[in-house]
Amino acid sequence: MASILKSLSLIADSTRVRILLLLREEELSVAELQDILTLPQSNISAQLAKLKSAGLVQDRRSGKNRLYCLPKPTAREQESHERFLGIVEAAGMEIRETKRDATALRVVRKKRANAAQSYFDALAGKFGRHYIPGRSWKGIAETLLKLMPPMVIADLGAGEGTLSQLLAQRAKKVIAVDNSEKMVAYGADLAKKHAFDNLEFRHGDIEDPPIEPGSVDLVLFSQALHHAQQPAKAIASAHRILKPGGRLVLLDLLKHSFDKARALYADVWLGFSEVELLDMMEAAGFANVETKIVHREQKSPHFQTVLAIGEKAP
Repeated sequence: MASILKSLSLIADSTRVRILLLLREEELSVAELQDILTLPQSNISAQLAKLKSAGLVQDRRSGKNRLYCLPKPTAREQESHERFLGIVEAAGMEIRETKRDATALRVVRKKRANAAQSYFDALAGKFGRHYIPGRSWKGIAETLLKLMPPMVIADLGAGEGTLSQLLAQRAKKVIAVDNSEKMVAYGADLAKKHAFDNLEFRHGDIEDPPIEPGSVDLVLFSQALHHAQQPAKAIASAHRILKPGGRLVLLDLLKHSFDKARALYADVWLGFSEVELLDMMEAAGFANVETKIVHREQKSPHFQTVLAIGEKAP
């Protein structure tokens, strides 16, 4: 282990403190550290090189990746090692990003645990690539809709209600909320035309939907949250209107840098990271929150879709 004085000079940098705190918890690759810290790879690699040179981190090759961790101290070094980590932890308490880092580390761990899912993602990518009579995504979707139990569903930011109408085939009741009076009127006309007596359109804001507290089984945000002025407030409102044991299902854009989306699509937010969604949902009171990137568009700017699901405590 490096001398205490040299080690102290190294942790004068907040990024190196954050790296040390993360590696104390988990062996991580540069790519994983980049996901957690949201810093350029070159910056992270440079900081790791300094820490490694000082003997504060070590690495090993694992396939195509190089994994970094804290070296295990010898019995002689144990006391000074623990003292140093205590100083690092104290320094971390002064860095506002460390709480977010801990949440992001949880996301990385979940991704590792779900690594086998990549096999099924590959299978999904092949689905529909070759023509097979009778096989379609629409058929699969219709089948899954029939398996859905009858529920009271709130579709927040419903637009003209395409998804709401699909859900109304099986739901006990669907309440579609949108802040556009024209969209609400159009959707209501369609519902009447197609005889959906269980589909009701309401004019309102997704941040304060006109729905009674504790009255719905499922809340949906489908590509709506990035239009909210206060996304955290919208998620908190979803928690409020759910029955105990109810669920929130959220589909939105993964955080991106295509700034033209603000003008082209009236987007208020350029998507959300998995960590941001996890933080907002847990802050609102949701439990068992899961996030996953479920789609990536082939055409530029290659928008990605993130799915987040959470439960309201029974």
